[in-house]
Amino acid sequence: MDHDITPDRLIDAKISELGGWRGQTLTRVRQLIRQADPAMVETVKWVKPTNPSGVPVWEHDGIVCTGETYKDKVKLTFANGAALDDPSGLFNASLEGNARRAIDLFEGDTVDADAFGALIRAAVARNVSEKARKKK
Repeated sequence: MDHDITPDRLIDAKISELGGWRGQTLTRVRQLIRQADPAMVETVKWVKPTNPSGVPVWEHDGIVCTGETYKDKVKLTFANGAALDDPSGLFNASLEGNARRAIDLFEGDTVDADAFGALIRAAVARNVSEKARKKK
């Protein structure tokens, strides 16, 4: 692997490759994630021939959320979303599982920046407390 190809550059490339509303949406949520938690680490997982740029993943003491892109939506899947309070009702997909929850964003959708930031911070706080609990 080329050491100059960092996760943030792979995500930049994915956004550029997507273009249009999906690229704009991924750019916007990426900004909101970084604002909510400046210590967030960007990674890329699940790189394969059919998806050479992989899936953007945001981590802080574990996976916080992923940013999958499909033809008709951008899906933000929170690894432990079922354990999070969502008073603003942002989660609108994958509601039946015991762990994950997702936010599906379609063309024209907007994100409530304050509610989304609060959800990111809650996910980080959960990861940090779980990691501390496991160390004991």
